[in-house]
Amino acid sequence: MNPEIQQKLELYAQLVRLDKPIGIYLLLWPTLWALAIAGEGSPNGWVLFVFICGVVLMRSAGCAINDFADRDIDCHVARTKERPLTCGKIKPKEALLVFAVLSLLAFALVLTLNRYTIYLSFGGVLLAATYPFMKRYHYLPQVHLGAAFGWAVPMAYAAQTGGVNRITWLLYIATVLWTVAYDTMYAMVDREDDLKVGAKSTAILFGDADRVIIGILQFLFIVTLWLVGQDLEFSAIYFWSLIFAAVLLAYEQAMIYYRIPEFCFQAFLHNHWVGAVIFFGIMSHYYLAG
Repeated sequence: MNPEIQQKLELYAQLVRLDKPIGIYLLLWPTLWALAIAGEGSPNGWVLFVFICGVVLMRSAGCAINDFADRDIDCHVARTKERPLTCGKIKPKEALLVFAVLSLLAFALVLTLNRYTIYLSFGGVLLAATYPFMKRYHYLPQVHLGAAFGWAVPMAYAAQTGGVNRITWLLYIATVLWTVAYDTMYAMVDREDDLKVGAKSTAILFGDADRVIIGILQFLFIVTLWLVGQDLEFSAIYFWSLIFAAVLLAYEQAMIYYRIPEFCFQAFLHNHWVGAVIFFGIMSHYYLAG
């Protein structure tokens, strides 16, 4: 391969954070929860394929539009100042092009699904495209991100069943609560830099109450998933997985106790295991206790 083309592709891979897949995991787990429940443990193979690919594509597209939106902010933040767009290795119009191409590829996959899912996908793209700009206007961009990440839940449910129901929206609420909690931990890493450049976040809004509010969000997250299990009359193994997930969340509280940026970032990353444990509990209900 031509060295210049290879270098450009490597820069695009950095732009969409393929080297840092945590965002893919955190978006994928709620999607898999929804598909597993909607499909009663055996979701349609094509639907599963579409949503796994869609998660990778849309998370990558989100990173591209995020860096475009933050190109004048990232250079002032220690954690992000080396990103390729901020450094000038990629032009802003290239980031927009990457966002557009990835979004169109994801939409092409959605077009193979039912009409209701296609309609819902427009909301997903709108949320993904607008989220990166929210930190300029209000202190709740993490809520906007939660709404964007959670939107995969009704889409997945609709793709599998042809519609949505109470369980769908309970899963959506749970996803939003969870996302706001872990993304506030993420925002705690950059809080001092964000204050300097005037960017807004829940970490700044919550101030000294950050740990308490994160704890409340985590508690409500577990309670909402508990309601899902009760409504569906899940077996004990699912509820034990929620207890284990609650222990993991309590561990994250210990990690962020002193608000040390490195530990806050590790707590954010740790949520991958929370999502995995809950998925294990759902699947175990259908295959081990069902």
